[in-house]
This record gives sequence, structure tokens and C-alpha cells, in this order.
Amino acid sequence: MAARWIETVTGSLEHKRQYRQDKARLKALPEPYGAVAWALHRYLMVCGGITDGATAVQMFGDFADLWERAAADGTPVRAVVGDDPVEFAETFAEAYTGKRWVDKERARLVRAVEDAERGQP
Repeated sequence: MAARWIETVTGSLEHKRQYRQDKARLKALPEPYGAVAWALHRYLMVCGGITDGATAVQMFGDFADLWERAAADGTPVRAVVGDDPVEFAETFAEAYTGKRWVDKERARLVRAVEDAERGQP
């Protein structure tokens, strides 16, 4: 009973556990993979915009898989991220559908224009 109440307030405890495990996987990466993965992780957290916990957990699990595989195969980090690391991060985040914080603002903008339009002669 208490766990259900806590999850109502804080979100899924299972998602939090999985996210912590995925962060530990990133911390265990050898350099330079760890440094690049952490930089991209921070970017995704700040700019990814995903607000749905299940989607975020899936994305960061796949992200950890990607970097573990690259490290295991010895793939150069530039071969993973390409010429533009920002484009890589944004394309990676776009692959995960889900509710994003900007969706609410986009809907608000559309409603404002529609409301204004209805008020015009």
C-alpha cells in the first residue's frame, strides 16, 4: 500500500531502479567512451525533453547498450557520434516517442492562435 502511494507521488520505483543501473553501466565504461557517454547523457537529460518515465528508461537503457557495444568492439567514438555530436544526440532522442515537455507548449500555442482566429471578424 505504501509503495503504491509513494509511486503515485514520485513515479515508478522500478523505473528509478533501472535508471540507476543504466547510469552504473555508463560509469563502468572505459575511457574515452565513458567521457563521451556522460557528456551525451547530460545533453539528453537537459535537452531530450522526455517526460514519460517508461520512455526515458527505455532510451537510457538502449543508450547504455550502444556505448557498451562500442567499447567492446573498439569502435572509435567519432564513428559512433559522427561529425556533429549534437545532431547525433537529437536524432537519438527523436527515435523515442513519448510525451515531451514541449508538447504542452506546442498545444498551448496552437490553441492561442485558434482562439484568436475565432475572435476576429
